[in-house]
Amino acid sequence: MPETFDPSTHPHRRRNALTGDWVVVSPQRTKRPWQGQTDDSAIARPPDYDPGCYLCPGNERAGGVKNPDYTSTFVFENDFAALLPDVPMPPAEVVAGSSSSLYQSGTGDGECRVICFSPKHGRTLATMDLDEIGVVVDLWKEQLAELLERFEYVQLFETRGAISGSSNPHPHGQIWSSNFLPNEIVAELEHQRAYHAEHGRHLLLDYVENELATGDRVIMSNDHWVVAVPYWAYWPYETIVLPRRRVASLLDLTVDESEALAEALKVMLSGFDRLFNTPFPYCSGWHTAPRGQAAHWQLHAHYYPPLLRSADVAKIPASYELLANLQRDLTPETAAANLRNVL
Repeated sequence: MPETFDPSTHPHRRRNALTGDWVVVSPQRTKRPWQGQTDDSAIARPPDYDPGCYLCPGNERAGGVKNPDYTSTFVFENDFAALLPDVPMPPAEVVAGSSSSLYQSGTGDGECRVICFSPKHGRTLATMDLDEIGVVVDLWKEQLAELLERFEYVQLFETRGAISGSSNPHPHGQIWSSNFLPNEIVAELEHQRAYHAEHGRHLLLDYVENELATGDRVIMSNDHWVVAVPYWAYWPYETIVLPRRRVASLLDLTVDESEALAEALKVMLSGFDRLFNTPFPYCSGWHTAPRGQAAHWQLHAHYYPPLLRSADVAKIPASYELLANLQRDLTPETAAANLRNVL
């Protein structure tokens, strides 16, 4: 008699409804011994002020500009921006004297800014007060409103922790605005539009209702927000932050929703830190509606933490994932339960 499928023990694939990508889930691999890299440096917490930090108040940045003595949040243009305004249009593709579809280029102009969340070098969103997080939420909205007047898309994001690629431990995020739609946004827009055309409803609103009904992947919820480990999660403790009503953009949030968002972020990020008793690294960002594309879009934020088994063991995409298919070991349901247990 064939064995009954058990998602907690049998390998299987899960489809990301937002992008169409598939993730291989291999829960049986959590039983294998680990001989991977460890790094105890992740445990240290920085002081409130670092005279060598180019983001602390009053200090000189790497580009030579001196920061003001700011006492709350602080925004400035990135001194080493990846996107620049008014870049000339690339020439038409020409290879060996003739055009070719194998060689294409396009405009890549934009503007990049840095947001310091707090003047205190050792503070993070997880350790800030609700009112302080609320100021950050309001600043996200202000920056978004201004930049969408000039750009097609605005990406608000935070890279936290050296293991995630952050070059500075001072609590900060970034804003990259562009006159093109990034790849992930194109994919999410296509799948949200297709879902709405087929079902007459918004993909992530249906998803929120289903997750609340099931409950095994929900980490926390309040009157306005749901935080869950996505069914299709790739990173071990990946989470998605979702509004409970139809909201296309951060600009559409009410005062109550903004306050409830600060609470949701505080609970989630504090739980991250408690999971392995360390300042939790992650890559995160808001996917808010591109300019003029609100009809089928539902606001959400992604958090991608790399930690796998402890404060010093991270998941690194390996050969099979780079060459064939994304793969994870820990099931999203187990990850959500582990996070709920530390809230």
